Amino acid sequence: MARYGGPVCRLCRREGVKLYLKGTRCDSPKCSIVKREQPPGVHIWRRGKVSKYGLQLREKQKLKRSYGIMERQFRRIFGIATATRGNTGEALLTLVERRLDNVVYSLGLAVSRPQARQMIGHGHITVDGQRVDIPSFFVREGHVIRVSSKDKVKKAVEENLEIAKSRGIPEWLELEADKQTGRVIRLPRRDELAAEIQEQLIVELLSK
Repeated sequence: MARYGGPVCRLCRREGVKLYLKGTRCDSPKCSIVKREQPPGVHIWRRGKVSKYGLQLREKQKLKRSYGIMERQFRRIFGIATATRGNTGEALLTLVERRLDNVVYSLGLAVSRPQARQMIGHGHITVDGQRVDIPSFFVREGHVIRVSSKDKVKKAVEENLEIAKSRGIPEWLELEADKQTGRVIRLPRRDELAAEIQEQLIVELLSK
């Protein structure tokens, strides 16, 4: 199972926050935020005051890139959040957190969300015993997520779980590491979601 690579660290520097696009590397001294704090490029220049639209757009891009969501998918998720009762911003964050690729990553079955999407796309993940190959699938309370029985995949996941021990598992999820199985105990609360995202700015941008 290939590790995810590519020139993505510049996105973290540009946004000024760790997007965890390279898995465990983001927690190591090799992280671009740690090694180099300035924006990408040879010539360093100071940006002027960012407009309100610029702030709103930056928050949207930060959320999209953190979870690896394309614009069309993001608009669809926002439409679902808008139709949901309660706070639209919190509903939006809850929905992206409930995506299957994010849950596989949060359980530690994958070292990054891109790797989680790869595992799901190759049919290595089941939900309630049914194979699901759609990374954007929304998990619900009570769903059981399990790795397929292929020995090669299970060995790779075993290594991933060992690496992810220091990261911890969200309280709304339950992991049986020896069985490589996770369960959705309940839906996540706002205080358990990405604290660095200002979801209200995203709602203001997309509601125009």
